[in-house]
Amino acid sequence: MAIYILLSRLSQQGVATLKSNPDRLREVNRDVEELGAKVLHQWATLGKFDFISVVEAPDTATVARVSVALAARGSTKVETLPALTIDELLATLS
Repeated sequence: MAIYILLSRLSQQGVATLKSNPDRLREVNRDVEELGAKVLHQWATLGKFDFISVVEAPDTATVARVSVALAARGSTKVETLPALTIDELLATLS
């Protein structure tokens, strides 16, 4: 399984939803699983991004589906980055 980093920014609508229904965050993580990926780690952050999520998915197409599905709701904008472990990177350089 491949690892991806999802950097998320809430829209005004997303902030309002989170404030009125904080459990929605966990519901979204379940939605991600229904789309074929799994949230391994997640942090709320201050600054440019509101959330950083580490997601496992079988392939890029699956994580693209997740990113588009989340963004289509209008409550968040997502930047998705493929990630390699240091060992994976070193193996590609050998």
